Amino acid sequence: MGRVIEEVALERGHRISAKFSSSNPLNVAALEGTDIAIEFTKPHLAIEHMKICREAGCPVVVGTTGWYSDFETVKSEFLKSGVSMFYATNFSLGVNIVFHVNKILAEIMSTQIGYKAEIEEIHHTAKLDAPSGTAITLAEGILEKNANYTNWELATSISKPSVLPIHAVRENDVPGTHHVQYKSDIDSIILSHIAHNRKGFALGSVIAAEWLINQKGVFSMSDLLNFGAR
Repeated sequence: MGRVIEEVALERGHRISAKFSSSNPLNVAALEGTDIAIEFTKPHLAIEHMKICREAGCPVVVGTTGWYSDFETVKSEFLKSGVSMFYATNFSLGVNIVFHVNKILAEIMSTQIGYKAEIEEIHHTAKLDAPSGTAITLAEGILEKNANYTNWELATSISKPSVLPIHAVRENDVPGTHHVQYKSDIDSIILSHIAHNRKGFALGSVIAAEWLINQKGVFSMSDLLNFGAR
């Protein structure tokens, strides 16, 4: 992701002020002169990286998932600090359009009791978290709009009717595939997003960085895409 983000940022006329990795860890001093940081690492590192950005007064776009159990605390710390943060479980513009459509479909299907919903996500074998943050966001969208489901679970066996199952599959060289399916004895309705490469995630994160530089607060893709106005 780092290489693709760098490529996209340069294509869009930006300058890379610094790059960090396990051999060159992020630190406050190294962020001097940086307008904004983009963070795609690992769940156990993300919170510390966000803290460093906050201390440096550097706005940050966070693409790492798997840390959201601490979200409210992190959000509060950013709001107190006055440093801006942009977070998303998926930075693909197409995926975020699917998030929006998913909620609309979930509301429609809430009255169609003959259909059972489920989610499948497929990712590369190096992905550490399961289910994916994208799948969880899709599940939360369904729970918000469809009262037939009370919670989601990673599918390991046959679940209760009120539980929304998420199937997590790991295969070689899959950037990210997500299916929301409503299945009945008669037919199936499927809402899908299939990423062909990682450039869509990189482009979305750079667009988010361009947008965030003029904002103050904590934001997500629904703010950037202005879904609240629809």
